[in-house]
Amino acid sequence: MRYLTIALTKGRLAKKALALLEASGITCDEMHTDSRKLIFVNEELKIKFFLAKATDVPTYVEYGAADIGVVGKDTILEERKNLYEVLDLGFGKCSMVVAGPPEMGALLTHNNAIRVATKYPNIAKDHFYNKKNQKVEIIKLNGSIELAPLVGLSEVIVDIVETGSTLRENGLVVLEQICPISARVVVNRVSLKMEQERIHRIIEGMKENL
Repeated sequence: MRYLTIALTKGRLAKKALALLEASGITCDEMHTDSRKLIFVNEELKIKFFLAKATDVPTYVEYGAADIGVVGKDTILEERKNLYEVLDLGFGKCSMVVAGPPEMGALLTHNNAIRVATKYPNIAKDHFYNKKNQKVEIIKLNGSIELAPLVGLSEVIVDIVETGSTLRENGLVVLEQICPISARVVVNRVSLKMEQERIHRIIEGMKENL
């Protein structure tokens, strides 16, 4: 029996996903140590785990380096990899939104050409070009996106909002909702055919313990 490999997004998603897996009987004691190892193994179940940056998890899954991955819906939409999304885990909830100063709301309703700052250029393009048919200039940033409209780099931003407190503290508001975000389970397409029974068992175990 070959090993099944599970890629978990580093941070809170990994902790919650691991707790969910453990509740369904898939444990990995090595992951609770201070080990500097990169790959953790449960020899009895023939399952390997590794932690990765969110943006890398869909790539590992698409290319079969991981059979299963746990990653946010925002990353799935942005990375656009060829994989199956099989389960909404319901945690890590937030929203992808268009936000900015309140007075910029009018620019979103009259098809004005505006600049949009974001960490998510593909999601922003899809929202403005395909859904709204609005001409925009997308500016890719990696740091604090909220800064962009405050210094005049852009009129609005596309970003994830959890509580909205950072927006409020900087005089920004949600102008449009794009989509809800939460942690999802993704599966490699070939793995799902070759290891359907084992993968289905893991998915069902997670589903029962949600």
